Amino acid sequence: MHKLNWDDLRYVLAVADTGSVNAAAKSLGVNHATVLRRIAAFEEASGGPVFERGATGYRLRTDRAPVIEAARLAAQHVNSVEVLMRGGTAGTGTVLRLTSTDTLCQTVLAWIFPALSRRIAPDRITYVQSNPHLDMARLSADLSVRPAMELTDDLSGHQIGVMRFALYHRAGANVPQVWLGLSGALSRSQPARWMAENIEPSDVIATADSFCALSEIAAAGSGRVILPCILGDAHSGLQRDGSMVIPDLSVPLWVACHRDVAGSDRIRRSMDAVTKLVKPHADRLEGRG
Repeated sequence: MHKLNWDDLRYVLAVADTGSVNAAAKSLGVNHATVLRRIAAFEEASGGPVFERGATGYRLRTDRAPVIEAARLAAQHVNSVEVLMRGGTAGTGTVLRLTSTDTLCQTVLAWIFPALSRRIAPDRITYVQSNPHLDMARLSADLSVRPAMELTDDLSGHQIGVMRFALYHRAGANVPQVWLGLSGALSRSQPARWMAENIEPSDVIATADSFCALSEIAAAGSGRVILPCILGDAHSGLQRDGSMVIPDLSVPLWVACHRDVAGSDRIRRSMDAVTKLVKPHADRLEGRG
């Protein structure tokens, strides 16, 4: 094993973030061959491959997630040294990337953002809004706050609440006879499965892959829709629709990280902070607030 060249970290992290050598080269302003040479040098110096090469690009090996976590921290500390040498002020901490759905990013996670930022300081937080689940093995994000019946095997975390759904339509209007449906990542949700079994396809006039988008379409008077209570109840243009009884639709809410970085003090501290700050919003998540 040879001595590591810390500058190679930039190339490793760029490929981990983009998933391809070409995209990494573009982001770094270098050519394709330079990235390949730097990745090979890093892997030789560190004693083994970091990525799996495939037809769809470079995928981080699942057993290398801790390596990338440590590399991110090292790169950010190197950046702090450069800032200090230029006469700037260090101490801004690392960046914690938290991924969640648009519903949660625009409700409870937005509400707790100021307190969460204070609790994880000097680290900084950025939200990665994505309704499809990100590949945590590639460390596209550090933490995930997601509704799911259970965690997948590659994740480590715990339940922090329950998200409940209800039926809504435009406030003050007559109950629409048509429906708004769920597509994309939402087509696998509990409301989508219930609708598939109970609502005629001809009654669905439009679909979307975002509960936030559906809430705005419903508020414009375009149909009735099943939404997370924390979103529907907070929308001034919507009201609960009591004209039809639907079953109790609810799903556990989790905070999780990739299992290979679960031992990180930074990750554990951040997960504890999210858990404590989301807890006071339990009633609103369950539609009682």
